[in-house]
Amino acid sequence: RKDYYLKRNFKGEYSSWGCIYAREECNLNTPSDNVTLYGHNMKDGSMFAGLHAYMKREFWENHRYIRFDTLTEHHTYEIFAVFTTTASIGEGFEYHEFIDADDEQEFDMFISKCLSMSLYGTSLVPEYGDKIICLSTCEYTQRNGRFVVVAVRRN
Repeated sequence: RKDYYLKRNFKGEYSSWGCIYAREECNLNTPSDNVTLYGHNMKDGSMFAGLHAYMKREFWENHRYIRFDTLTEHHTYEIFAVFTTTASIGEGFEYHEFIDADDEQEFDMFISKCLSMSLYGTSLVPEYGDKIICLSTCEYTQRNGRFVVVAVRRN
């Protein structure tokens, strides 16, 4: 169910913190070409609030790898783009709508858009067939803003 964990914890009980969760159309087992993970930007620094440190390239230089584990797999991802956008309908980059590429051109267009919007260059360019994750949280410099960290699977 759409956004089920937005205001529920892992047990399904109400929680204003919610839970970090994957977009409902994404498949974690196959996995999808892009898995978008959502988490609140909590004032107490919990959930995905720490992602905002990636606004500075210097932080990325020392923290470019992240782990994403499922119940059955453990993978390392390397961050290649960091950007802000709006989630307002009809505005901004709809990164979360990209789940599985129909072909190499569609994949390349998604990667190109991520790179062109990135706050800084990383010189990393994922290739067709790579698996991507987008970590998404709220961002408050624009209406309905989102802060997104995009990474490519390395192992």
